[in-house]
Amino acid sequence: MGSMRDAWEYASFVVTALGLPVAILFFMWEQRKERNNEEEAAYQLLSDAYNDFLKTVLAHPDLRLRTDEPLPNPTPEQNERILVIYEMLISLFERAYIVAWEENMNEVEKRRWNSWDDFMREWCRRERFFHALPLLLRGEDPQFQSYIRRIAEEERGSLVQLT
Repeated sequence: MGSMRDAWEYASFVVTALGLPVAILFFMWEQRKERNNEEEAAYQLLSDAYNDFLKTVLAHPDLRLRTDEPLPNPTPEQNERILVIYEMLISLFERAYIVAWEENMNEVEKRRWNSWDDFMREWCRRERFFHALPLLLRGEDPQFQSYIRRIAEEERGSLVQLT
């Protein structure tokens, strides 16, 4: 009877000593996997939002938003549409910055962020967008303001002052 009891106690000890750490590791692995899935879903939503933004740009070819040269003599209505579309874009960039940018990113996070950095740089190279930044950045997140101003300065070579 004693040896059976000893065997059960030993088995209980083994399960506790090995099972608990394995269960904790499995739990941590599941949590990491879930976090990665959530990050991927957030990235996909942002990516979809940028694609929707590009559809808006395509719906307004008269504004020539994808060209590097400003629209000559835009009408007041065209200026207003340009500003609204730029506001949509800056809002999307700010959301991407808040959701996806971190000081210390892993490789996957860096790859995801680099595409947003590329989008921001591409738009900051455009003269009209660059010159609209002081107006567009009013009221935006201060850290985002600093980030995009730095990018704009790197791409255009001059300071972006908030008005």
